[in-house]
Amino acid sequence: MSNVTIFKQQNEVAISGNRELSDLAKSLSTATTTRRIQTNTNGTFRRMINGEQIGNAVRGEINVIILHALPKVSRVYYKEKFDPNKEATLPNCWSNLGDKPEVGAGDKQHSNCLDCPQNIKGSAEGDRKACRYERRIAVLVEGDSSGDVYQFKVPAGSLFGKGTGNVHPFESYVKFLLANGESPDNVVTNISYDLNAKTMELLFTPLRNTNDEEYEMVRVAQSKPETKMYTMITVAQTDGVKKQPVSKPAVSVQVSRSDEPEDEVIEEPVKRTVKKPEPVKPKANLADVVSAWGAEE
Repeated sequence: MSNVTIFKQQNEVAISGNRELSDLAKSLSTATTTRRIQTNTNGTFRRMINGEQIGNAVRGEINVIILHALPKVSRVYYKEKFDPNKEATLPNCWSNLGDKPEVGAGDKQHSNCLDCPQNIKGSAEGDRKACRYERRIAVLVEGDSSGDVYQFKVPAGSLFGKGTGNVHPFESYVKFLLANGESPDNVVTNISYDLNAKTMELLFTPLRNTNDEEYEMVRVAQSKPETKMYTMITVAQTDGVKKQPVSKPAVSVQVSRSDEPEDEVIEEPVKRTVKKPEPVKPKANLADVVSAWGAEE
């Protein structure tokens, strides 16, 4: 509880200073407050509450505990390029499980993601796909005793690829933990910027197992409705953006996407189909070949 006096009249404190938030307060807080951690091209992390930065940015790295993630990688599509100086809009189209557009998408591009024209290389500049992969995970921040849950978006360039030792991009990191008998929600994860990358890329490293206090905080946080919600709503929705995107043919106007700047996309690896070799025809008998030559003369 805060020690700052907010009341016009307060004659007795009694035990009020020891009271915890009631269920009513908690339900109202859930309904009106949304939190996320934003990544930035200058190598910082910012805490955003209802779309506004709270406190100072943290440079270089942060430690979190992963609470929840969807079983598959999500997709999001913006028709216009990112411009932080324009009013933010919702994405044109998005898919939580990367299979079909969500009901709330106001400008659906296709009935399914696999056959969508925005999922073809060349639909964006540089022979890239216009529809991007992303992960939205729910996390606790190490050392934050409030137990507040934050949304964290793992950008496309930090999803796929191979790790080195215990340092990995996100998808490889999760597989690394599972292969070593660890659960993401029982591990404190260090998220850092890759200083050797040409574009903004994040690296994930297991720091340590959670202690008893953190273990209990995780179990409480996983029961909160926002924990799962943050994996299923876009960054724009988390920031409270209501404006629908432009659904007409693309124009030169650029809009803000309530999102991090675009980064280089590493495509999700796909299994190569190995063609079966053509059957080798048996070589002709030498006598038959000589006979054939004689017949042609």
